[in-house]
Amino acid sequence: MRIKKAVITAAGWGTRFLPVTKSQPKEMLPLLNKPIIQYSVEEAIACGIDLVVIITSMGKRAIEDYFDHHFELESMLERKGETRLLEEVRRSSNMVDIGYIRQKEQLGLGHAVLTAKNMVGNEPFFLMLPDDLFENRELVLKEMMRIYENYQGSVVAVKRVAEDEVNRYGIIEYKQVADRIFKVIDLVEKPRSEDAPSDLAIMGRYLLPPEIFGAIQETSPGRNGEIQLTDALRRLLKQRPLYAYEFEGERWDAGTLPGWLEVTIALALQEPEIAPRLRKYLHKISSETASAV
Repeated sequence: MRIKKAVITAAGWGTRFLPVTKSQPKEMLPLLNKPIIQYSVEEAIACGIDLVVIITSMGKRAIEDYFDHHFELESMLERKGETRLLEEVRRSSNMVDIGYIRQKEQLGLGHAVLTAKNMVGNEPFFLMLPDDLFENRELVLKEMMRIYENYQGSVVAVKRVAEDEVNRYGIIEYKQVADRIFKVIDLVEKPRSEDAPSDLAIMGRYLLPPEIFGAIQETSPGRNGEIQLTDALRRLLKQRPLYAYEFEGERWDAGTLPGWLEVTIALALQEPEIAPRLRKYLHKISSETASAV
């Protein structure tokens, strides 16, 4: 079975990065020489996606411009013989078919997903939150596809978190059915640590059936008047099973300043042209800090 469509959410305010996000979408902040959102688009493409639907909002035009052709820039690079740069610029414009839909009100992740209903249609799709980046990238989605096919149920990616972090995530109650695979019994959105049913938290990758749209429409707004996707998934549990995949490898949260710095360093250390100099610098400041102590 092949999933043909992916939905990427990019409608948030990006308040954790203010003031730069007054004029620059958070999803366009650079991780090395690519914007955050491009990593999710590339991840989807590597899984054979035909159409990427990006949910945006007011002030996010830069995302559309980035994935469009820039004829003047391309022409200039071609005249100067900058072949490698020209290929990179053109690649971002020709990666995959991309459609855009605006979330006109900030009414939660569930509401954002619902705006994509007509573009997704009556077929399963990936939902990707671009703030979350995975060390194993598309391998996470590919394993989720295998689970979806084998178990005939929706799939979420999960990771174990510390007790003091469970109030930041949707947390699952589960029954283990195989190595790293769990059948979800219940879900709770951002519970207090004493109320959390487990330490397995949902991490920004979902494989959802089209029935999720009906579940969202039937879900009442919760905290802050927002429609939570976790609440809609809980409702969907009454109709069909939901599974969780505990992925291997690191996951970074590029939606916070510390997380953005961490993933920038991690990616830079994978680049042969950058890594030696960066390692030298990190060793230098580590030694200076140790000497100061």
